[in-house]
Amino acid sequence: MADSARTLVIDTSYGSAVGIVGYDPIIETDSRTHVERLQGNVARAVAEAGLRSHDIDTVVVGIGPAPFTGLRAGIVAAKTIAYATGATLIGQDILAPQHALATLLRDGSIAMPEGLRIVTPPQDDDVRLTLAVNDARRRQLYVALYADAADGGQGVRTLIDMDIDYPDHIAERVNDAVADLHDALPGRRIVVDIIGHGAGKYASSWDGIDAVGVIGDVTPFDFGADGLALFARYAAAEHAGGAERPVEPLYLRRPDVSVPKPLKQVLHHGGAERGI
Repeated sequence: MADSARTLVIDTSYGSAVGIVGYDPIIETDSRTHVERLQGNVARAVAEAGLRSHDIDTVVVGIGPAPFTGLRAGIVAAKTIAYATGATLIGQDILAPQHALATLLRDGSIAMPEGLRIVTPPQDDDVRLTLAVNDARRRQLYVALYADAADGGQGVRTLIDMDIDYPDHIAERVNDAVADLHDALPGRRIVVDIIGHGAGKYASSWDGIDAVGVIGDVTPFDFGADGLALFARYAAAEHAGGAERPVEPLYLRRPDVSVPKPLKQVLHHGGAERGI
């Protein structure tokens, strides 16, 4: 990013979070009104940072995964602002930065918030994984499982690719991934930290995971200016590293609409056709 103080972040993966890097985000959690307030919140965030719209040089927008309607509104707003101002537009999923957040929580760079449930106290030799989730409604979660690079290397390994699934089945898949890791790391304890909206809602499903570290219904945006900067910094690093991705909604669910069945034929008549 050319100037992080001129970077606008918009994310509507869960409610909405809008802010200029260096300032606390404006958070809306009411799914019935956050879209209507989005335009006003963007204007407010820019004004509170002492900027005007044409001062923005980068727009980072959350691309999900999330339910489609609210997510699309945030992406359309970000594209419009980028087009009008000439700012660089960067799309970022919400799940990968949650692994970065979990890492900072583990090493004490960010204080553990109230309400974060510690199931298994940490040990120095633990291998820690992050199960990043986001509430997909319909009793499902968007999910990905991450681990730090092996052998102290840089980067992140994805053990379960981004997906949508039911919590109980997610627990089974996590155990399978942990079993594979045990084969490669015999004698090491592998602990799974579960971070994101929906982590607490489906806490009973996590009883099926062999070793859970912490359960936190949080995302970077719950940590004010620091969390907003973390999200933007992660997106900028991915972008600088050549990880270009389409700035389009990650829905991951099959469309609710389907191709209509042919109309019934009437006896002694040819097949009916649908008018346009």
